Amino acid sequence: MVQDSHLATRFAFLATHRWFRVLPIALALGASADALAADPKEAVFAGGCFWCMEEAFDKVPGVLKTTSGYSGGSADTATYPQVSAGQTDHAEVVEVEYDPDEVSYDQLLNVFWRNIDPFAVDRQFCDAGTSYRSAIFPMDDQQSALAKASLDEMQARFERDIATQIETFKAFYPAEDYHQNYYKTNSLRYNFYKSACGRVDRLEEVWGDEAGTQGALSAQAQ
Repeated sequence: MVQDSHLATRFAFLATHRWFRVLPIALALGASADALAADPKEAVFAGGCFWCMEEAFDKVPGVLKTTSGYSGGSADTATYPQVSAGQTDHAEVVEVEYDPDEVSYDQLLNVFWRNIDPFAVDRQFCDAGTSYRSAIFPMDDQQSALAKASLDEMQARFERDIATQIETFKAFYPAEDYHQNYYKTNSLRYNFYKSACGRVDRLEEVWGDEAGTQGALSAQAQ
């Protein structure tokens, strides 16, 4: 009995000390993984109705969150009544928070283009006015260079002039709560609006098989 008790105590001692030897290694490995993980980044795009652009980017693997809002104007505030009345020069935009380890800014640009009509001036589909213009808002020098290269690529692809502009990012103003995730929270109204607006048909007319988010992702995979 004494021997059995001694062995049990020794095994417990070894197990405990082995755990304390392994624990720091495990913690260190976990810390290293966290340290290597890239911080989320943001991108801002104007593509007409922000409800539709939220849906488009939410389908992209690596996108963590989308927020409807306003940007691009001179006013230091923004509400839907102000923006839709043309009082601020802001555009309806979507802020995209993404994991750069899973999706690149260049890939987001490809998705953006294939969800807009790049030839429309101060409008997108059935929505008219400067608040519905299409634009890219780079948030740093790297995004600016990629946006410029992407715009040049699109202009070389088409014979018509590209109306989409690259604009200086100043600030982002989140839209009212009822606009957020509208395509989910008011799906019936949203789908009726999207269909009546002719968005899908026009995208297919411009982009063919590359139209929309799925078309953009499929084209990138080839």
